Amino acid sequence: MPLIATVHYDNKYDNAFWDGHQMVFGDGDGTIFNRFTISLDVIGHELTHGVSGSEVNLYYSGQSGALNESVSDVFGSLVKQYVLKQTASEADWLIGAGLLTIENQALRSMKAPGTAYDNNVLGKDPQPADMAHYVRTSQDNGGVHINSGIPNRAFFLVATALGGNAWVKAGQIWYDTIRDRSLRSRATFAAFAGRTIANAGHRYGANGTEQKAVADAWRQVGVKPS
Repeated sequence: MPLIATVHYDNKYDNAFWDGHQMVFGDGDGTIFNRFTISLDVIGHELTHGVSGSEVNLYYSGQSGALNESVSDVFGSLVKQYVLKQTASEADWLIGAGLLTIENQALRSMKAPGTAYDNNVLGKDPQPADMAHYVRTSQDNGGVHINSGIPNRAFFLVATALGGNAWVKAGQIWYDTIRDRSLRSRATFAAFAGRTIANAGHRYGANGTEQKAVADAWRQVGVKPS
């Protein structure tokens, strides 16, 4: 598909988004946010919305919406790691590092959700790292940017357990899953977890290291696969 992007959107616009057809990036207000094209993983994140939208088109609300956001974080992070030639253990697993004008803070942490930022302007990062702290809210389309921390951490755990470059095996399993015709657009975390485990087995063998790593990661974040 054509990769179309609008930059310098609006005036001091504090966001980037995929509108269903193209990427759109604001320049930030210079007070809280720098320009949104400053972070390669943010660009990869928006591009991935186009990819996952054409494959599974996860419904943008609740758990399926959080999966939608998480998949974009996963591949956004992998784009950055690929360009920087980083292994899973070398990567910072931050989304939007350098985007905030406040040093050493980012939008999200896949490694430790809830720790990406803590300041007087934005407050404290509200992302949970496991289902025990799942946030039930009517805001943010049912918490799509908040609860995405749970599947984000699951991916981080898989990638670091398998080691090496995260895009080689962990990323392949996630990509197989968004292309899996058994995955429904309103998939829950449990359904997505079940398909990642199945796809790990299909690609790398049942009960192999890869499938065990995936199952263990979901167990650690409190998601029981269906």
